[in-house]
Amino acid sequence: MRTSYFGGISDSVSPSKTKKYWGTQRVAHICHVSPATVAHWIDQGLLKGHKTPTGRRRVDTAELVEFLRSREMPVPADLRDALGRDVIVVVDDDQAYLHAFAKTIEKSDLGVEVVRASNGVDALLEIGRVRPSLIVLDFKLPDLNAVQVIERLLEPGRQLDVEVLVLTGGIRDEDTRRLQAVGVKTIVNKADGITVVIDAPGSPLPKRSRANS
Repeated sequence: MRTSYFGGISDSVSPSKTKKYWGTQRVAHICHVSPATVAHWIDQGLLKGHKTPTGRRRVDTAELVEFLRSREMPVPADLRDALGRDVIVVVDDDQAYLHAFAKTIEKSDLGVEVVRASNGVDALLEIGRVRPSLIVLDFKLPDLNAVQVIERLLEPGRQLDVEVLVLTGGIRDEDTRRLQAVGVKTIVNKADGITVVIDAPGSPLPKRSRANS
């Protein structure tokens, strides 16, 4: 059975950016270092920042996020909120596919934060931690399948309140009905390629995104 495609990431997130500055105390708390260390980073140009007329050091939200990413440090939810970016949780046990998918999104100009997980339990933990606007979920994981993950996200009698896009290598009609029963509207066959997953019909990613993918 060829799995049909009903939507895409471009339709599921609407990123916006809010400019905000962070002082050395708050940056130190995020990085688990002392304020003096943060001041040293700024003075040495390791972390881009500036001084106010009163001599206080300040770091732009986008620069702090870039600093954390470049050093493979976690980006806290409140920092993402200050940046005004939506968050996508991508869940797949195929590490090569997971890496390629996340990098394609990160290189696009969607302006979203990507959080990765490789099994159902880790996915539930990350979803609870970051409150994503979109979940990209492989149907078959080592511990749980997509239906089981979604069922654990739902309270009794409650509708799914986050968009879920399910990836498959082809599934049975029965499984498709089970996904639809828990609120899934978008099912994509991996064989169609990563860009098909990201692109919505008639609303492709900008050329710059494709060139970088």
